[in-house]
Amino acid sequence: MKQHSIQTTATLSGIGLHTGKTATISIHPADINHGIQFQRTDIEKQPKLKADVNKVSSTLRCTTIASPKASISTVEHLLSALAGLGIDNALISVDADEIPILDGSAKEIVAAIQVAGIVEQDAEREYFVVEEPIQFQDETGAEYIALPYDGFELNVLVNFDSVSIGEQSASYDSNTDYATQIAPCRTFVLLKDIAVLAEQGLVKGGDLNNAIVIADHLMPQEAVDKLTKQLGKSSFQLNKTGILNENGLQFPNEIARHKLLDLIGDLSLLNKRIKGKIIAKKPGHSANVAFTKVLKEQYLKQRKLKGKPKYDPTKAPIYNTVQVME
Repeated sequence: MKQHSIQTTATLSGIGLHTGKTATISIHPADINHGIQFQRTDIEKQPKLKADVNKVSSTLRCTTIASPKASISTVEHLLSALAGLGIDNALISVDADEIPILDGSAKEIVAAIQVAGIVEQDAEREYFVVEEPIQFQDETGAEYIALPYDGFELNVLVNFDSVSIGEQSASYDSNTDYATQIAPCRTFVLLKDIAVLAEQGLVKGGDLNNAIVIADHLMPQEAVDKLTKQLGKSSFQLNKTGILNENGLQFPNEIARHKLLDLIGDLSLLNKRIKGKIIAKKPGHSANVAFTKVLKEQYLKQRKLKGKPKYDPTKAPIYNTVQVME
């Protein structure tokens, strides 16, 4: 398949989920083999950063990439949108250190790219082909396996310590319409975790307009008042449990679908399209990145051995020892 880029520039603005800062991003067309690169226009000399798994500097509630000159956080939704729409080459200029959260999903990014248009380029896309099972597990209990498969398929299984979420699964393959089935799925947070995140200096720009908020238990009003004050938000009466957003969920498994959205974005840091089937249990940014690094090591190993003959002991030999001696 050919490489693709965006046809004209697409621009979006909004606040960062964690920093609360306003930012504007512009997605520009790029030449073949350019890949996905970011450019910090608010910094002297406007340094560029390649979207690469080896550039990841933090995975604390989002994926952050960095170089000695600049960093950009919460890149996963934008990268997911580009990968989901088949964009291989683009330059993203941004005037702050965090990508806007918008509505908490990739829907607005997808819409902007679709308006700008997608163009096929005169160069073949390069793939990482999964030739044998690749397994990974981390200390959090996240598990991944990549299997040989003629195509691309992702399967996500999640099980949260939450009566409101429970077990969920979601799948994605070449027949899935990313724009309607994956892109609209929003990020989420358990109400009980917000105070901890706020103490870590995160979620300064979070609210019910850009995240699904889930409450498993009612909270005393004084605790609600303290939390909203800490976040600089207006207080409210917590009179129900479950999904606190007025319109509820867009899909029964929206939580799992958002995890899949994040996984697509983090896997794109491999910088190569994948031919294979991946099953992920309890995925998160840290584990996603660690697994992607494992895939990159395997890809580099494959590339190094490219062209060398492979020995298959199950096949009959061309010559046996007697024939060789003869």
